[in-house]
Amino acid sequence: MLHDNLIADLTEDFALRIIKMYNYLRKEKKEFTISLQIYRSGTSIGANVSESKNAQSKADFVCKLSIALKEAGETEFWLRLLYRSGVVTEDEFNSLKNDLNVIIGTLIKIIKKTKENMRK
Repeated sequence: MLHDNLIADLTEDFALRIIKMYNYLRKEKKEFTISLQIYRSGTSIGANVSESKNAQSKADFVCKLSIALKEAGETEFWLRLLYRSGVVTEDEFNSLKNDLNVIIGTLIKIIKKTKENMRK
């Protein structure tokens, strides 16, 4: 049901960045708890987008993308905690946050458009 692969590409690239950050946080910063949380939520965004490609209906499609949006919100929370606690730098935070903002905006746009089309 995705009209193009923009959101799939964005979330896969973001998941790869999260995996790299997870490995860095565990190895270099010895941060084991929040790194695992952001790893789970940050990679789950793309997993739910991937699931949406095989949605059984438009409602199922919206549901999968809505779950991805929730996971993005959770990822934003963990990222903010990592920054505010001094585990990641401002530059690292801003870079990931910018990517996350694009993903969130794109998900909202797709969900909104799909819901509008469902009403027609």
